Amino acid sequence: MTDDRPSILFVCVHNAGRSQMAAGFARELGGDRVQVLSAGSEPAEHVNPVAVEAMAEVGIDIAGASPRVLAVDDVRASDAVITMGCGDACPVFPGKRYEDWDLTDPAGLPLEQVRPIRDEIRARVQTLLTGLVG
Repeated sequence: MTDDRPSILFVCVHNAGRSQMAAGFARELGGDRVQVLSAGSEPAEHVNPVAVEAMAEVGIDIAGASPRVLAVDDVRASDAVITMGCGDACPVFPGKRYEDWDLTDPAGLPLEQVRPIRDEIRARVQTLLTGLVG
């Protein structure tokens, strides 16, 4: 049996902040209507603790997430590929929806500066989901 839900892949360099927050929002807001993946071109060892804290403030737990390396099969299997500063590291396949979100990297920033990034990610994910699943 094949899964006909649209799939979204969120990619940033370290897969520790922006892409993890986006994946958290997509899972929360999209529920079982979408499949969600996230990866990084050069994954960090752990998710950024300030990103975890910022997401916890809005009731989304990403503490158990683990950065993972971007696999070509993830791109191939995804309907929408959202990159956030990974440059040319993301392979391109015809027929996929690609967006590059120009977002500040939250690495090393205090919580007060990560909150607006988190809120912008939420808004972009909501727009993306509306376009994919209505």
